[in-house]
Amino acid sequence: MYRERASRLRGAVVWVNTPDEGGVGRVLPDGCMDLLWNEGRLLVAGPDTRAHVPEGAVGAWAGLRFAPGAAPAFLGLPAYELLDRRVELAELWPASDVRRLRDRVARAADPGRALEEIALDGAAPADPLLGRLVEALDAGRPVAAVADELGISVRQLHRRSRTAFGYGPKTLARVLRLQRALALARAGVPLAETAVRAGYADQPHLSREVRELAGVALSGLAR
Repeated sequence: MYRERASRLRGAVVWVNTPDEGGVGRVLPDGCMDLLWNEGRLLVAGPDTRAHVPEGAVGAWAGLRFAPGAAPAFLGLPAYELLDRRVELAELWPASDVRRLRDRVARAADPGRALEEIALDGAAPADPLLGRLVEALDAGRPVAAVADELGISVRQLHRRSRTAFGYGPKTLARVLRLQRALALARAGVPLAETAVRAGYADQPHLSREVRELAGVALSGLAR
């Protein structure tokens, strides 16, 4: 069973997932990165361009999902280095530091809260441009128009987007649109109306995009 709550870290979410016989489930692209705890391991989930389906995962998972674009400042490396990857935190940070943090989470009654506290301890000031970028793309505005609004060139926007999110603004816009469509479908909005309200050209466009990013039909995800 999956549960989540808002974190004390701005824009972040603390979550836990105890899988059933079917596994931990399909993880969809969302523009975010996660700090993970599973079976005594600390890991980092990089940004996804396609749905991630864990293989052979066992036991309960806990995670801290950073706000879009926030994790690279905490980790100390650009998001594109972790694109479509799950890596042990020890591959990114000194082993002694990771052992100390791993022991800290292992001793905690609530691993999710422990991850949250680790992130709060190492949180860096948020770049205000990133929030404005996400808001503008999520509203469906074109990339060139967003660059003008932010006062930077399209090339600069692409570079900063890759560093913060792992991919360029066009891919980020597709990911955010997928999340909008999923929220509408889960709320019971008919697919044709979902396509229009989420910003797709039509329902076939919606279907193609969802299958490409999620690997399954939207109706299946909504259930």
